[in-house]
Amino acid sequence: MKQLTKAEEEIMQILWQLEKANVKTIIENFEGSKPAYNTVSTIVRILESKGFVGYEKVGKGHIYFPLLAQSEYSNQSISKLVNGYFQGSFKSMVSFFMEKNDIKTSELEDILKEIEKNNKKS
Repeated sequence: MKQLTKAEEEIMQILWQLEKANVKTIIENFEGSKPAYNTVSTIVRILESKGFVGYEKVGKGHIYFPLLAQSEYSNQSISKLVNGYFQGSFKSMVSFFMEKNDIKTSELEDILKEIEKNNKKS
């Protein structure tokens, strides 16, 4: 799967949240300064060519929607991060984040409880 640029990912975050939107609605959902209509339209077409976005024609316009679930993209991005920077070791990644981000033991225990809870559901 191709990685998204920052601008592409920002638009995908909006589409994942809204589920369906035209370019105007995507722009309205940007926080802070709003990008130009043509910029968003171009990025959406790039996302379509990459297979991340589909569309349906409505009148003279298009309604865009994600073809890939946010969780699927997140999972693949995390896997790429772990494989690229931590030799495939989640343990190394967690150790790195604990050391560099001053994660408290209690926070790690909470994470472990959440993992155990999710394992019981499976």
